[in-house]
Amino acid sequence: MANLPAPTITQVSSRKATSKGDTLRPTGIGPQRASTQANRSQSATTSDEQHLLDNWLAIQSINLTEHAKSLRAFTKDEFGTGPAAPSEAHIEATNRFIDKFKRRLIEKSRWVEAAANQARREPTSKNLQRLLERKQVVSNRVLYVEGIWDFYFDLFVQRLSNFGEQLRAIDRIAANCYEDLYLRLGTARPTPRLLPFCYANSGFSPVTYRRGVPLTKLRRNPNPFPLIVLPQHRLSNVWALSSILHETSHNLQADLGLWEEIPARIYNRLTTEGRISPDIAQVWARWHKEMMADMFALVLGGPATVESLMDVVGRSPASTVKFNSMSAHPTPYLRVPINLILLRRLGFDKMATDLTRVWQRLYPRLTPEDIPPAFMKTFYAAAEMVVDTMVFQPYHQFGDQCLAQLVHFGPAEMEMVEMAGHRLAAGQDPGTVPVRFAISIARFVLDRQLATPETITNNFYRILGRR
Repeated sequence: MANLPAPTITQVSSRKATSKGDTLRPTGIGPQRASTQANRSQSATTSDEQHLLDNWLAIQSINLTEHAKSLRAFTKDEFGTGPAAPSEAHIEATNRFIDKFKRRLIEKSRWVEAAANQARREPTSKNLQRLLERKQVVSNRVLYVEGIWDFYFDLFVQRLSNFGEQLRAIDRIAANCYEDLYLRLGTARPTPRLLPFCYANSGFSPVTYRRGVPLTKLRRNPNPFPLIVLPQHRLSNVWALSSILHETSHNLQADLGLWEEIPARIYNRLTTEGRISPDIAQVWARWHKEMMADMFALVLGGPATVESLMDVVGRSPASTVKFNSMSAHPTPYLRVPINLILLRRLGFDKMATDLTRVWQRLYPRLTPEDIPPAFMKTFYAAAEMVVDTMVFQPYHQFGDQCLAQLVHFGPAEMEMVEMAGHRLAAGQDPGTVPVRFAISIARFVLDRQLATPETITNNFYRILGRR
């Protein structure tokens, strides 16, 4: 039997006028008032008011359906076709993620449509109320999904702005970290298809959101690929972008499955071989994520990462020396000497000594009120052991190698950085140098005053963008 359109309110009202006992008297309403309402209802059966209500009911499900459809899939080319555009893999992953919500919305919009049709056939208070309640539920859900859609739209549309070329350069640095590390694992473990995606934001510090971690901006749903958020002012200070290596390293730790093993190794080694109290060893284990990201960054990018770290944590003494045993971040003052231990072991003993002296001149006084004496008593011995555990001990996640074997940065690599720095300052291509060295190259040019900050930044993005 063919589907017939839902009858209008006027048609339904006319049919009901022929039946007896059609007038309903609401509970608690007096006979006179009920009679008045019935008269109004009776007289409204042929009025424009009934026609308008019928139209309004019909439009409600249409509005919600169209609202849901507006959360369309993103297309491959709508955010540009150049190298700065989001990759096809990132677009596809986002569309799959949003489509899960959109399918449910379409189903829910039919739920509202059914209520609207019922209310048009029988415009009783009960049916009208049902429509309004369903409409509210589905409207809220549409707005929920729209917030997720908006997040990714804003994320991708940055690639059409002046940030596009800069963000693409940062993407390439992060990708090179993954490629170089995964290629040297010595196992049949492919590089993840969805690599970190960078975007600019306001604020002081960079931050990363790992793949699969629920995000507030995504309504507590897990994001499908790593995101690296950069303060926009950092994009202009390319020599201070070592945070890219640090944030990328957080994602490497997670993707390689190191977050469970490293804290246990640190704790066990400190309490057994180091004979350090469990309370202090627990503090070191709690710091493992940030310390390991620093270690990764240093072997991936070289000494500039330590100088960049000093830029970030070198603040007022009240902020920098404040100790918190429950924090996931090492005390900023202590974070620098931890990194200098690794710098020394990589073959940069003189630079490590000089930076130690500079750091101590910036913070000449450390009192028991700043950092507990019991912690400082074992600090250097513990730090040496922790750095050795993270960087120079084998892990099955590294193919039974250590991090220093997988990715190496020593004096020979620093020579490459210096040669490339002279070329960058002159506006020439640095040559066959890993992209992950680019930040150290920019820092070298700035330290040696080989070019103005503006020239360094312009050449950095221009050269990275065309390689």
